[in-house]
Amino acid sequence: MPASSGASPCEHLTAGIGLRQAHYAELLQGPALTLPFVEVHSENFFGAGGAAAGVLRAARERWPVSLHGVGLSLGSAVGLDAWHLEQLVALVERIDPVRISDHACFARAATPGPIVHAADLLPLAFNETSLDIMVRHVHAVQERLRRPILVENISAYLRFEGDTLAEPEFFNLLSRRTGCGVLLDVNNLVVNAWNECAALGSARDERDAGAATCREAAAVAKACRWIDALDAHAVGEIHLAGYDDAGELAIDDHGSRVRASVWAVFEHALARVGTVPTLIEWDNDLPPLAVLLSEADAAGTRLAVCAGAGS
Repeated sequence: MPASSGASPCEHLTAGIGLRQAHYAELLQGPALTLPFVEVHSENFFGAGGAAAGVLRAARERWPVSLHGVGLSLGSAVGLDAWHLEQLVALVERIDPVRISDHACFARAATPGPIVHAADLLPLAFNETSLDIMVRHVHAVQERLRRPILVENISAYLRFEGDTLAEPEFFNLLSRRTGCGVLLDVNNLVVNAWNECAALGSARDERDAGAATCREAAAVAKACRWIDALDAHAVGEIHLAGYDDAGELAIDDHGSRVRASVWAVFEHALARVGTVPTLIEWDNDLPPLAVLLSEADAAGTRLAVCAGAGS
């Protein structure tokens, strides 16, 4: 609907939000919001019937829906879970999403008994072996879905000694060999860079504000270099979120507003890749809907500046 002179800036947004249970009623029963898309975790909607399916259908009638998976385990050496993939195929056929994504990680592994699922996004070694596995599985998923997917960089709290490829080069090669896109999670870049900078420096001292400020600046610079090494045309979506740095490590908890450091890297990313679909992820300690929408509005302001600079 057209904007009136008294309209709230949050009524007409250019960044998407995650559709979470706490906000179902307000979003789906309240006044219609102009959103470019909403994003859901695919696995929460695998059932073809029931209340969850009804919510997703209602959302799809209002907005484009992006499916963001957490369980394909694209980097697992034991192969894809055929049942999981077929559930995703059926969901895609029901919803016709605007985008489909998952993560560059593994979760499934062989044991002396059955294959187990870690129910987490475990990091890969960035080497040719992992790349070959990812390429094989991304090809298989795309062939079954009959459309390309996006693959997201994850937050990781360790690195492997067997790493032989820089992470952005790993994504470049994956995209070139499969035709998939990249879901660029800026928050994950900053979290990883912060923790790497902390590991290189002295033990964290909460009283030393100067050291923390320097570390944050170093993390921003490191994350920006990561983006500079990525094939810009491969980026199909950007995620923004908040993180927690109250302990020894920064933790990607999606439980707060986007940090200033993440906004800075987001602006750098937009200058490099242009205006691509952008999402505010907020999964824990969910705020009132108005707070979530204000974060999306802040992202939209930056998207508008980038679009204006490129016109």
